[in-house]
Amino acid sequence: STGEIKYIINTIWDLTVVQYSQQIDADTARNQMLAEEDIITCSDRMSHVIDLALRVANTDSTILLTGESGVGKTLLAKMIHRTSDRKTQQMMQINCAAIPETLIESELFGYEGGSFTGADRKGKPGLFEMAHSGTMFLDEISELPLHLQSKLLGVIQDQEFFRVGGRKAQKVDVRIIAATNKDLSALVAEGKFREDLYYRLNVVPIIIPPLRERREDISALIRYFTDKYNRKYNSYKKFSVSLIIRMVAMAWKGNIREVENTVERSIVTSPDDQISWEKDSPGA
Repeated sequence: STGEIKYIINTIWDLTVVQYSQQIDADTARNQMLAEEDIITCSDRMSHVIDLALRVANTDSTILLTGESGVGKTLLAKMIHRTSDRKTQQMMQINCAAIPETLIESELFGYEGGSFTGADRKGKPGLFEMAHSGTMFLDEISELPLHLQSKLLGVIQDQEFFRVGGRKAQKVDVRIIAATNKDLSALVAEGKFREDLYYRLNVVPIIIPPLRERREDISALIRYFTDKYNRKYNSYKKFSVSLIIRMVAMAWKGNIREVENTVERSIVTSPDDQISWEKDSPGA
């Protein structure tokens, strides 16, 4: 009644708690996403790779994944697509080393009717057209023939190309992810890969380390694949601790793919539920 202030009601936020909660939420979402993509890692080096991939996923920048065979380049490409703004559209994939040179151009760029012997008279769209508004994943990009490297450069620079036998330019909006297990810069120096295409692909380079350089992931991968194949084959087998220790020290030149194949083979062939080095050695 006198106009004097007796009480003040105030809300105080502990910002450290808010920031901590936000970090927990972000980490939970990240771990859930990695589980959905079957990406198993606990190493700092691989965590940095994943964090970089997630940071650039929502951009349209071209990404070049480099790493030995079996390190998980395809898994990482799928993760990038599925966490990007293009996730509701297609991700088309082609292994440039698996398709004969005579067919790869029509597979990538399509063809017009009657453009070559055996061609469908109605013509056929290529993978780039099918990937419109989505992602194009070019695996083993080092094996792309030189004459097609210039055509790919045109897609990146101008977002258009011509079908085989076509005269009308096809406009396309795609995000390109390329992968290789070769040293592209060395191939450029040898004249086996176009320098201008290399620089266009190498906008965001992501190098995936081999398993021998992140050995802390090996035991986690063994557990993961053991669970996976126990479920598949309705079994209850497990690796002995001594065997896992030995396996962690192995070379694993085939990386994650070799670990998976070794675990599956051991589960299928072992007569006992306990898989040990003496009885079921996966080899050195």
